[in-house]
Amino acid sequence: MAASLHEPAGGRGAAPPTHLLYLHGFRSSPRSFKAQRLHAWLAAHRPDLVWCCPQLPPSPAAAMALVDSVLARWPAGRFAVAGSSLGGFYATVAAERHGCPALLLNPAVDPARDLAAQIGEQTAWHDPAERFFFRPEYVDELRALTPPAITRPGRYFAVVAKGDELLDWREMVARYPGAAIRLLEGSDHALSDFDDHLPHLLHFLHLDE
Repeated sequence: MAASLHEPAGGRGAAPPTHLLYLHGFRSSPRSFKAQRLHAWLAAHRPDLVWCCPQLPPSPAAAMALVDSVLARWPAGRFAVAGSSLGGFYATVAAERHGCPALLLNPAVDPARDLAAQIGEQTAWHDPAERFFFRPEYVDELRALTPPAITRPGRYFAVVAKGDELLDWREMVARYPGAAIRLLEGSDHALSDFDDHLPHLLHFLHLDE
């Protein structure tokens, strides 16, 4: 997998986080492949790190309230967030609110626009028998949460796939000017080759030292 890495002008501090919050994408769950792979590595190599990957409610406002409640209990300056797709959007909101490092995996840039077409009953990706309703007001909640722009780009590391079949890689790159971006020539929205990129995520957070 060919990839290019755009480094930020200035990096974040060298202290690794002691707590990590992973936020899954739309219709996904804590059973996310990427969440499982990251958690497995941390459990084996960094068992002291506190890991949290909650099931996010369909309401974006409720999801962010859950995120804020988790981070409020953690030591300031010692936690990081990670997120995929819609979870990458939530991770961006969290990074802007709490000033923490963020790992982004094909992050949704304008979910209010993109998910407007998903209003109605939805099935959970990991359990099709589980259903939820994506309500019209959730689009307004997403719009209200959207930061006007990122600040301190050095706190962000994004993996962006040109082969993403759902999101436009150009929009993702443009959303995070100055951030560290691992730009993949192929791959897909799910980052099926996630194991290839895991070392870069860990290195950004200084968890591989």
